[in-house]
Amino acid sequence: MKTEYDNTALSIKSWAEEDRPREKLLLKGKAALSDAELIGILIGSGTKSLSAVDVGKIILNGSGNNLNNLAKLSVTELTKFKGIGTAKAITIVSALELGRRRKTTEIESKPKITGSSDVYELLKEDLLDLQHEEFWVLFLNRNNLVIRKQAISSGGVSGTVVDPKIVFNMALSHLASSIILVHNHPSGNLRPSQADVSLTQKLKQAGQLLELPILDHLIFTDNGYFSFADEGHL
Repeated sequence: MKTEYDNTALSIKSWAEEDRPREKLLLKGKAALSDAELIGILIGSGTKSLSAVDVGKIILNGSGNNLNNLAKLSVTELTKFKGIGTAKAITIVSALELGRRRKTTEIESKPKITGSSDVYELLKEDLLDLQHEEFWVLFLNRNNLVIRKQAISSGGVSGTVVDPKIVFNMALSHLASSIILVHNHPSGNLRPSQADVSLTQKLKQAGQLLELPILDHLIFTDNGYFSFADEGHL
């Protein structure tokens, strides 16, 4: 005996609130949603017999359940799926294109550090021509890509104060795998002071305990730099 539900998908509105894609995103966060649920949010509505999420599942299945394959589909190809008109197809294509651009931007914005010269070039725009000292930190991932470059402190002509707790708190919050220290000498003197040496050793020891190695400490000047790592002081 057939029931009234045969061949008819339940409307999303009839789902428990925590299972509806939009509500689920608000309650549990975007990571809790499946690919089909995210597509369901994009297209907004399904058909008389299919919910928006069901349509999303069909689209994914037709793409081998691979978002990279889905991103290759044109608007015309997407409209061949039941429940997908031109407007919904454009929405899907636009969302996937934004994702592609974000990925490209992330690659471009995370330079790879292969040596001290890379660090010097990266910080030129921030430290060149300064008349006071600043202390910067580069936070790197496991592939030595820069997650973030961050000014830690700013001081006078001859020095600036650095709090190790701030450095390592930031490193942990950014899930960094390693750290590079950089500070400038407005005087142009490339030789590290005793305070520079002491601070480097202090941060190196703390980093070892936290498994956050200090890869280098650069003293930056407008005409060159001193690398603790290159000089064998780390």
